[in-house]
Amino acid sequence: MNKAEYLIIGFGKGGKTLAAALGKTSSVILFEQDPKMYGGTCINVACIPTKALVEQALLSAKLGGSYAERNARYASAIEKKGVLTGKLRDKNYHKLADNPNIQVIDGKASFVDARHVEANGIVYEGNKIIINTGARPFVPPLPGVNLPNIYVSETLLDRPSLPKHLLIVGGGYIGLEFASMYLNFGSEVTMLQVEPTFLAREDEEVAKAIEDDFAKRGLKLYKSVTTEGFEEKKGIVTTKALIEGKETLFESDAVLIATGRRPNIEGLALEKAGVALTERGAVKVNEHNQTSVPNIYAVGDVVGGLQFTYISLDDSRIVLAALNGGSRTSLNRGAVPYSVFIDPPFSRIGLSEKDARAKGEVLVGKIPANSIPKAHILGQSNGLLKVLVDPKSHEILGAHLYCAESHEMINLIKLAMDHHIPYEDLRDEIYTHPTMSEAFNDLFASVK
Repeated sequence: MNKAEYLIIGFGKGGKTLAAALGKTSSVILFEQDPKMYGGTCINVACIPTKALVEQALLSAKLGGSYAERNARYASAIEKKGVLTGKLRDKNYHKLADNPNIQVIDGKASFVDARHVEANGIVYEGNKIIINTGARPFVPPLPGVNLPNIYVSETLLDRPSLPKHLLIVGGGYIGLEFASMYLNFGSEVTMLQVEPTFLAREDEEVAKAIEDDFAKRGLKLYKSVTTEGFEEKKGIVTTKALIEGKETLFESDAVLIATGRRPNIEGLALEKAGVALTERGAVKVNEHNQTSVPNIYAVGDVVGGLQFTYISLDDSRIVLAALNGGSRTSLNRGAVPYSVFIDPPFSRIGLSEKDARAKGEVLVGKIPANSIPKAHILGQSNGLLKVLVDPKSHEILGAHLYCAESHEMINLIKLAMDHHIPYEDLRDEIYTHPTMSEAFNDLFASVK
């Protein structure tokens, strides 16, 4: 059949969630251009494989040993990662393809008009169409950027041998996660960032703590750097860069380009459907994730903004609400938390102290991570926890948790913020012991 109620372009988190929900009662055709991407970016080349490697890197750091020993563990971790993603990919495929209401088409889809797309030379018709094509790493057009030992995050995950020296171009969150992971595996790591300030978007005090810890772990960080190009000879990449107007050369056996991601819109022929784009080249949507064409929606990274799997999931809820008369929109999803899986992880929600003070008076609470018993049990006692509180309402304005298991802790603060729970409730709550969350007793007791 070449006709369905819904056509979904892309097998990512938002698209597959919508396909599963809509496929219970309606006909769905889902298109995926790459069979290796069933399930989307997260399970194949991002969240799941990188976090699996983060765990293996932490173990390797504890074991130590020679480069040969570390390299063997790294190769094993890469192999295990491949097995894990393969299982998840297969599971995701069959969850949809085994539903008689859902067709999964292998092929790149492009618009013919607002109700028709073409794939593999066949035209398909749908009453409603959902774009879920995700994003891809941005590679700046620098000389030599396509040399063999230069990678993006997705391709570095398949390198079978541990780099002795990894150079990272870009000081953002992806670059930091890889820096932390490869330091733990045993690589020497150098990072070149164009920005003059490390983690400029983050709370200054917490960013300084993270920067100091990375320095202690051996990261060589260079700021205000303009990367000019690459040359390679006998497996060694020479990176040319300008630092304060002076040309500087860096040698490494691997380079990671971590300069951000861009929405995947190439080849979609959005103009044929009349779908408008933002100034940054993302699909433009309203608070219902509806595009400029009423019967076409877009979800996930392709709409720009926060590029997190859980945002793509929430986008699917918003579209379902729009289709079924629900009330959920992007305007009422509340503050969005995020985590950076460095060592220890850093998690944030809401305002920084600087931004909070710009809006008025603020109460501040903070404690060092080494005051938490569980942090010592986990062997991650470095870090800093900081919260911002409105002095009038006593509601939480922001939280910055640089500590072990912060990625779990931040979700409780998200709940408190969404439901306007005063900080005293978290301060006086009873938490199990020993846990990281019991730190909220002391953290919120320090608010003043």
